[in-house]
Amino acid sequence: MGARERLIADVVLASLLLLVPAFLLHSDGRFAGSLAGFALGSWAAALIILLLVYPLTKYSRVLKAAVARLMSMQTLLAFHVYAGVLAAFCALLHTGHKFQSPLGIGLVISLLIVVVTGFVGRYYLPQTAVEIREQQSRLAVLRSAYERTSTILSSLDATASGGSPELPLLQLVDGISDLEYAIGGQEAIKKIFLQWIGLHVIAAIVMYALLAVHIAAEVHYGLRWLA
Repeated sequence: MGARERLIADVVLASLLLLVPAFLLHSDGRFAGSLAGFALGSWAAALIILLLVYPLTKYSRVLKAAVARLMSMQTLLAFHVYAGVLAAFCALLHTGHKFQSPLGIGLVISLLIVVVTGFVGRYYLPQTAVEIREQQSRLAVLRSAYERTSTILSSLDATASGGSPELPLLQLVDGISDLEYAIGGQEAIKKIFLQWIGLHVIAAIVMYALLAVHIAAEVHYGLRWLA
């Protein structure tokens, strides 16, 4: 992930999470049932349903072959990510910053978890893997230099001919130790991120179940803006 892409990811996530404190500053219990609230909720629901296109295409050979004629999987993944973010924005605005039922609370929380864990899987997990590979490459170079230096120091012939290590031995040991510690920390972060991907799937299942119940309830009790 480049610096620009990471900045965009950070700004989008921060903007989304900053909407949450707005619930403390403003609330409108009737906005969700108004025409504007209905429009925002419909957009959010439509986008959430469209999010299914990517996983269905990814695990279906037939769909993958059909979609490949129109766009790449990378493009479809980008749509999946940004459609999820836009759905979250619309859903939060749809609530009117007012929760009146456990269903609404559960739906918004599951949606936020899906979006945050999705961003982790799309941007931060690959970046962590890249950083680990880079550090492992530097570690291999330092270990090679350490072995070379140790060989020179233990060889009387090399000492007699004026051979000298490329780097002080203690400096190489410190560098190797620091990199091993950093890689260990990155590996731990990677394991946490991998668990977040599992959470992403579970939260998505819960989100779709709650969304189905929410839509059914709206249809059952009617739309206030039509009254």
